[in-house]
Amino acid sequence: MSRHCVTLPVIIFGLLQMAVALYSNPSSTHPNCTERCGNVSIQYPFGIGSGCFRQPDFSLTCDDGGGGGGNQPPKIFLHDGITEVLPDSGGTVGLSRLIDVAISHTIFMAPGIPSYNFSWNLSSFTMFDGSFNVTGCDFDIYIQEPGTNGSLWPCTNRCPQSITTETVARHDCNGTGCCIVYLGISVRDFQLKFVRHDNGARGDHDALSNGSALWDTINITSNWAQIYWDIDDQPTCARAKEKNINYACVSNHSQCFDDEVFDVGYRCACNSGYVGNPFVVDGCKRDEGYSPNQLKENCSRSCGNISVPYPFGLEEGCSARKLFKLNCTNATASMLQFDDDRVVAFINVTGSLVGIRFTSQFEDGQLGIYVSGEPDLFMGLGESVVSMHWAAANLTCDEALKNKSQYACCSNSKCLGVNSKDGYIGYRCKCLDGFQGNPYSISDGCEDIDECKTQHICKENEVCNNVAGSYYCTKTTKQQGLVLGVIIGLCVGFGILVSCLGGMLVIRRWKRDIQKQLRRKYFRKNQGLLLEQLISSDENARNNTKIFSLEELKKATNDFDTSRILGRGGHGMVYKGILSDQRVVAIKISKIMEQGEIDSFINEVAILSQINHRNIVRLFGCCLETEVPLLVYDFVSNGSLFEILHAAEASNDFQLSWDDCLRIALEAAGALYYLHSSASVSIFHRDVKSSNILLDGNYTAKVSDFGASRLVPIDQTHVVTNIQGTFGYLDPEYYHTGQLNEKSDVYSFGVVLVELLLRKKPVFTNETGTKQNLSNYFLWEKKMKPVTEIVASQVLEEATEEEINMVASLAEKCLRLRHEERPTMKLVEMTLQFLRAERLNSSSDVPASKQEVEELLGTSTSYSDTLLDNKAATTSQQSKGYYSLEQEFASTTLPR
Repeated sequence: MSRHCVTLPVIIFGLLQMAVALYSNPSSTHPNCTERCGNVSIQYPFGIGSGCFRQPDFSLTCDDGGGGGGNQPPKIFLHDGITEVLPDSGGTVGLSRLIDVAISHTIFMAPGIPSYNFSWNLSSFTMFDGSFNVTGCDFDIYIQEPGTNGSLWPCTNRCPQSITTETVARHDCNGTGCCIVYLGISVRDFQLKFVRHDNGARGDHDALSNGSALWDTINITSNWAQIYWDIDDQPTCARAKEKNINYACVSNHSQCFDDEVFDVGYRCACNSGYVGNPFVVDGCKRDEGYSPNQLKENCSRSCGNISVPYPFGLEEGCSARKLFKLNCTNATASMLQFDDDRVVAFINVTGSLVGIRFTSQFEDGQLGIYVSGEPDLFMGLGESVVSMHWAAANLTCDEALKNKSQYACCSNSKCLGVNSKDGYIGYRCKCLDGFQGNPYSISDGCEDIDECKTQHICKENEVCNNVAGSYYCTKTTKQQGLVLGVIIGLCVGFGILVSCLGGMLVIRRWKRDIQKQLRRKYFRKNQGLLLEQLISSDENARNNTKIFSLEELKKATNDFDTSRILGRGGHGMVYKGILSDQRVVAIKISKIMEQGEIDSFINEVAILSQINHRNIVRLFGCCLETEVPLLVYDFVSNGSLFEILHAAEASNDFQLSWDDCLRIALEAAGALYYLHSSASVSIFHRDVKSSNILLDGNYTAKVSDFGASRLVPIDQTHVVTNIQGTFGYLDPEYYHTGQLNEKSDVYSFGVVLVELLLRKKPVFTNETGTKQNLSNYFLWEKKMKPVTEIVASQVLEEATEEEINMVASLAEKCLRLRHEERPTMKLVEMTLQFLRAERLNSSSDVPASKQEVEELLGTSTSYSDTLLDNKAATTSQQSKGYYSLEQEFASTTLPR
C-alpha cells in the first residue's frame, strides 16, 4: 500500500512533463494541423487548432467568410478575434518577428451611459507602432497610460451639423465625426476611453442620428499597425536553456536572442548562412530556394522599356526564386517594382547588378531586399539610384556545384563569389571569356562572340578564323598591284588626313558654339537674370555674392578632377577648388532639381549669401551655367566633427578635449539660433548632424550643408514638407506629421550632444551585433542607471559630474517627442554658455567675478540659477501623467 502511495506522485509528475512537452515542443504538434489559410502559409510557433501552436497568444483562426463562396480571400485572426494578421512579403505568418495587423472593433452606444472603453492586451505581443481612425461623435478620446491613472487626450469627435455617413467622415477624419489616434512606439498594451459630453443623453441629435450610425456607434479601425512577438514562457535565453524541455530554438544552426526592450522573453533566428524556421526540428537549412528551370512557358520579359531577364520574372513560375519576383505596376510608365518602397531602374545579368530607386528615406542597413524565408542576396552600392549586386543563392561555388539540379550557371559560364563589407553574400554567374548573353538562362544563355566581325582584328594580309570562345589569324599574300596599292593608299591617306584636320577644326568650333548656347540656356533656365537683378538692387548682396562662370570653376578644380572630391553627401558632391585670387573654396554640385525648386533656389542663394556669422560656412556665390546650379563655399580644412569623434573611436589619433566639445557645441548652437531667430527670414536647417558641423584650422565650428534647408517667413511657426533628413537624427514628430518647425533642428542637435557625451555613432552596433538608435539607447540607459556610467571614458575623466549631468539633462530635453516640450535654440545656447562660463571660472587661477560671468553669458545669473535647478524640474516633469519620450521610443532595435 505504501509503495503505491510513493509511486503515484511520480506518475503524476511524469504526466505533467508530457503535457508541457505537447504544449511547447514543435515535434509533438498534431500531424493534422492546418498549415494554410487560403494562400497564406502558417508557420510554427503559430498555428490553427489545439496542439498546433506553442503558447496561447499564438493561436490563430482562419475566417473564410462562412463558406459563402464570395470573392474575398480568407482572413487570419489572433485569438482575441479583433486583431487580423496580414501575411508578410513571402505570403507567410510566423517567420517574421514584425507583423502587420489590422484592428477593427465596433462599440454600440446606448442612452444614459457616459463612457466606454476599448482595450488591446496580448501578453506575447508588443504594439510596435499604430494609427487608428475613430468614428462617432460627441465624445472625447483618451489614451490611458499603462499601470497609472494618467491619460493622454489626443482628440475630440464633434458631431456634424448635417446627416453624414461614416465613410464621408472617415475620408477627412478632421475631428468632425472622425479623428486619428496615434500610438507610441513599443507599448505592451493600450486602452482607449471614450467620454461622452452629455453623459450619454441624446439631446438635440435625435433627428440627425436616425440618418447615420455616427450617433449610435463608436468604430475603431486601424490605418496601419505593426506588432512584434517574443517567446515569453521564460524570461531569458539562459533560463530557457536550463529548462531544456521548453526551449524554443530547437533547430540545428539556430541561435537565441533576449528581448531588447522589456527584458522579458526571447526570440529565435537561424544562423548566418541558413534560412527557414528555427522553431521546428531541422527547420534552418542551407539555401535551397533557387530553381534554374523556368516553370511557366511564354513569360513576359519586359515592363515598358525595362527588360526583365531570367532569373527575374513578373509572374508565378517565371522567376528563379521568390526574392526575384517583380511587379509591373504600370507598363506604359515602365514602373517596375520590388515593393511600394523600391522601384527598379534596370537589370544587368552580365554584372549581376540591379538599379533600385527608393521612394522613401532609408538608412544603410535597410537597403537590402527582404522576403520572408529567403536569404539576403542584395548588396547596395550607391545613393539615390542604388546599384545593387545580387547573388543567385547563399551558397559557395563548391556547395552550388554539388547540386546540379539547383545550380544557376548555365553552359559556357562560370561561378563567382559576391562579398560585402559584412561578409559573404552568395554566388553569381558570368559568361566565359569569348562568350556573351545571359549566364542564368537555358534558352538564350552564353553564346559565342564572333570576333571576326570586328574590323582590323587581324593584321593586314591576314584572314580571321572564328572558333568557340576565341579566334585565330592566318596569313595570305597579295601579288597584284602591290606598288599601285601603296601609292593609292598614300594618296587616299593624305587626303583623309587633310579632310580630318579640316573637319576637326569645324567640329571643334561647332562644339564650342553649342556649349556657349547650352550655357546661356542653362543660365536663363536657372533664373540667372533674376539673380543678377537681385544682386544689383542690394548693395550688401553685391559685395558678398558673385555669379561665377563655369570656366572659372573648371580651372579652380582642374576640370573637376576626381582627386579634388572632398565628399559625397545626401544632397550632392563637393569638390575642393582654388580660385584665381588664391582663395580655397568648396564647390558643391547639387542633385537634379525640379523647375519649381530652381525658382526658390535663387531666393535662397540671395538670402544665404547675406548670412554673416562666424560659425556658419560662408557662401561666396554660385554658377548657373550648368543643368544644376553649383554653389561656392568657404573651404573648411579640418573636416567634420563626426570624422574626428568617430575616427578617434577607431584609433588613438587626435581626440577633442571636453573643453573643445563644450565650445564646439556652444558655437554650433549659436549658429542655429542665429538661423532661427536673427535672420530676416527664419531658416530651418533640417539636416543638423555632426557630419555637417565642420571644423576650421583652429577647430572652430562651422555649420554647413543647407541643401535640405527651408526658408520660412517669420510669422509662420511651421511648414509642411516632404520628409527629409538623416536616420538617427530625424525628429520623430516631423517624420509622423510632415510638419517642419525650428524644434526639429533642436531634436537633431540633441542627438549631437549625446554623440559628444557617449562618443557613439547615431546608429551603432551593440555587443550582440544588433543595430541600435543612439537617442533611444541614451534615454533608456539614462533611465536605468546614472548617466556617469554610460558616458565615454574620456568625458568621465575630464568633465565634472555636475557638467555631465547638465549636458545629459539638456540633451534629454532636446529629445522630447513633442516639439512644444523642447527648449528653443536660444535656451540651448544660453545653457551651454552658462556651463562653459562656470567651467572657465572654476579652472581659472583667479576666479572670475559675477559681472565677468554675466558678460560671457549675455544674461543674468538668476537665469543660471534656474538652469542649475533643471534636474529637479526634469524629475517633476517625469512625475506628470503623460507619455514620456522613453515610453514612445522604448525600442532600441531598428525597424526592418
